[in-house]
Amino acid sequence: MSISRRGLLLGSLALLAGCSTNGSTQRANYAARTEEAHPLPAMPLDKIKPELRRTEVAYETGQTPGTIVVDTPARRLYYILGDGMAMRYGIGVGREGLALSGSAYIGRKAEWPSWTPTANMIRRDPAKNRRYAGGVPGGLANPLGARALYLYRGGGDTHFRIHGTNQPSSIGHAMSSGCIRMLNHDVIDLYSRVDVGTKVFVIQA
Repeated sequence: MSISRRGLLLGSLALLAGCSTNGSTQRANYAARTEEAHPLPAMPLDKIKPELRRTEVAYETGQTPGTIVVDTPARRLYYILGDGMAMRYGIGVGREGLALSGSAYIGRKAEWPSWTPTANMIRRDPAKNRRYAGGVPGGLANPLGARALYLYRGGGDTHFRIHGTNQPSSIGHAMSSGCIRMLNHDVIDLYSRVDVGTKVFVIQA
């Protein structure tokens, strides 16, 4: 069966329109956030691999809508939307991020959180971390970035975090320290979708 020239043209135009719309959406996702307490500049799309950009995707899971699924081996995080769809985000994983699996929940949320290295981090790399033992205030230089979601289990803090980062190049990689890191623009989006008590399910290898 041959395809008419008109059908081919209409199909091509539809494809181009879809690409243009998707590109516009992604540029808007990573536009400057001047309303923030610490304004964020726009992030050029060429600095983010396409597969790591925030995107709504088909995703089959047994988890209920509103759940966060952290797929550690794949370096992806999914916010379950329902009807077989999810919002997918690229993530970076640190050593602490490999220490938790199974179910947890968000016990606390913070915007532009302060950061204090754990005792294990100081013991493991004192030259790098001891100077921050008194804490680092929130801001663009803070390792937790624009938002932090503190994960709890059984009423206690797991010391496992989903947070922003001041090292966007780390997204998609396993780093030497830290929990689950996201681009600041992405963690702001996820933060706006979830509440304290939201279930988090972590998949490990």
